[in-house]
Amino acid sequence: MPYRWTQQEKSRDAPHWRLSVWPHRSLAPKGFVIFISVTSILLALPLIAVLGSPVLWGLLPFLSGTVWLTWYFLQRSNIDGLLCEDLVLWPDRIQLTRTDPRKPEQSWQANPYWVRAEIHERGGPVENYVTLSGAGRTVELGAFLSPEERVSLFHDLSDRLQRLDINTG
Repeated sequence: MPYRWTQQEKSRDAPHWRLSVWPHRSLAPKGFVIFISVTSILLALPLIAVLGSPVLWGLLPFLSGTVWLTWYFLQRSNIDGLLCEDLVLWPDRIQLTRTDPRKPEQSWQANPYWVRAEIHERGGPVENYVTLSGAGRTVELGAFLSPEERVSLFHDLSDRLQRLDINTG
């Protein structure tokens, strides 16, 4: 699962739970190097047949551009994969921080007693859209996860919010 709950040391000032959510990372750095290398080699093979002819100079810019665009978009995808959301639960506070490499950090906090977790099976921007409502705002959580992962996350979050409410109330 691309999210992890960690239970913190239970003291008055320390949070009880910490949730980290991140998008899938399907291509590791080593896989990136292998993919770009294999793509470059496969695109260079047809150039062997035209070595020494003017056709080489006609094909070379297009093949080089293809490799460069592939590299650029894979790097962009890698940077987008640095997105993460951190939810921290204290007995008297819940805080959600979203770190997006292309935007300023966003933060939201509320009293967990008044926070309502909801799942919108239809009608949201994505299927099984998970939101938290409280302190006059509604925020999304894990919109980049798969629908099944959002359902699992919703149940885990609801359970922890309920246990937090029972332990403090």
